Amino acid sequence: MKEYMEQYKLWCAKVTDKVLLSELKAMTDGEIEEAFSGELSFGTAGLRGIMTAGTARMNVYTVYRATEGLARYMEAHGMTSCAITYDSRNNSRLFSEITASTLASHGIKVYITKECMPTPYLSYMVRELKCDMGVNVTASHNPAQYNGYKVYDSLGCQLLDDDANEVTSFIEQVKLFDKSLPRYADYENKLIVYTDAQLENKYIERVLQERLSTEPIDNLKVVYSPLNGAGYRVVPATLRKAGLVNMHIVEDQATPNGDFPTCPYPNPELPATLTLAKEIAVANDSDMVIANDPDCDRLGVAVRNGRIFKQLSGNEVGVLLTDYILTQLSKQGKLPANPVVVKTIVTTIMIDAIAKDYGAEVRDVLTGFKYIGNVIANLEKLGQKERYLFGFEESCGYLKGTYVRDKDGVIASLLIAECAAFHKKNGISLLDRLHQLYAKYGYFYQKTESYRFEGLVGEQKKNQLLAMLRKSPIAKLGDSNVTDTCDFLTQTAMDLPKADVLRYRSANGSQLIVRPSGTEPLIKCYITVKGDEKDLQTRYDQIKSQLEKVFNE
Repeated sequence: MKEYMEQYKLWCAKVTDKVLLSELKAMTDGEIEEAFSGELSFGTAGLRGIMTAGTARMNVYTVYRATEGLARYMEAHGMTSCAITYDSRNNSRLFSEITASTLASHGIKVYITKECMPTPYLSYMVRELKCDMGVNVTASHNPAQYNGYKVYDSLGCQLLDDDANEVTSFIEQVKLFDKSLPRYADYENKLIVYTDAQLENKYIERVLQERLSTEPIDNLKVVYSPLNGAGYRVVPATLRKAGLVNMHIVEDQATPNGDFPTCPYPNPELPATLTLAKEIAVANDSDMVIANDPDCDRLGVAVRNGRIFKQLSGNEVGVLLTDYILTQLSKQGKLPANPVVVKTIVTTIMIDAIAKDYGAEVRDVLTGFKYIGNVIANLEKLGQKERYLFGFEESCGYLKGTYVRDKDGVIASLLIAECAAFHKKNGISLLDRLHQLYAKYGYFYQKTESYRFEGLVGEQKKNQLLAMLRKSPIAKLGDSNVTDTCDFLTQTAMDLPKADVLRYRSANGSQLIVRPSGTEPLIKCYITVKGDEKDLQTRYDQIKSQLEKVFNE
């Protein structure tokens, strides 16, 4: 009997959850193979997978197994406390209770929120409550059938590679069904305690301290959507405290709903995600749309462009915020000596040009906000925390300030509104400011193309394609010769961990970065072209055409 069938039969015999038992009985042979071939891996971003029965799926048993391993890791290091929150997804509360009760069964003190809260709030909880670790039950911006589980260290930063690998080693030692799942009610209000409104208000006030202006944001008309997610209370409360009075919240997306009925793929990077909000913005003659993903760590923005609304990319928002932060701090005489801006290697290189004008250092890190958090931690160790100004990644994640160590959709929402209000008072829009920056620093066009590889067959093909690219590197980007190729698995020139990433740079300033997603079955290709405005689309289309031949044939 194949190993996955043995696992399937074991689950059929041992599982007591009625919903999971029903799913097990209804599985086809192909579904059994997909669900039980291998285990849901605890990668550097924690767990993430489709919610159903199986060793390779998100369910109460795989969450219990991961948490049991985490508890043993904590015991081995003398750790005694953990903070927990969760997003608005189906089963997120259930999975957080399994996590809390499993940790409590080991004598670990747990602080948990009474309802879903933004991801950055978890980072803030860890730091404020001086917890040894944190867990956030979330699948960020994935479709509704997904859920996930992220683990944070005592600094409020997602686990770095070495720590994640050690936690994995403890998880691998856990055998399911050796004992019954612990009951939440046995520990509630004992080892498991709830956080209160006072801590939430303290977080909001701390976010507001990152403002660069004392003037109220009272000249903007904003449409806001939490996309049925965890930002539904905190973000509007923060914006109102900053003086925003004209805010229309998208009614159909205003409260938590794990089915995401009006937005099946709640990723603020995608134009379709903001369709409903943009329609309302047109009807209300608004200035801009602001949206957060379900765990409120990312930001989507659309701005008025004549009679329509143009969605800004993550890179464009990052450029605007970097420019605004550096400009305002410089004007106010508050720019620290040797300021640092941090971005991921797949994020726009336009930042380097802007930062140079202000004498700011740009540090490139691998994809994943934990690496930005790690830069802050290292500066703090040197007594130079104030040098950190801003960090962002092209996938709509931003952080100003050091009060948390993860991307924060709350501060990002506040800053982009403040930035728009500032420019509006000076007679220009965010789009106008972007074009001013392009005129000064050169025209850059960045876009990400993703290629999906579902299931076991897809995973095999994805790995084969990446191996092929390493064996036969790309020689041209469009009609320009590649002058520099970097494999981040083998490179030694940069002080970065090894990563499954390939980078190509060409003679005309174009750049292509290829990497498999750490959270979805995708190969992501980050294309940057630079030059005259009239040439950008042609150069981009040429590179995209190359990629279609590689990944779709």
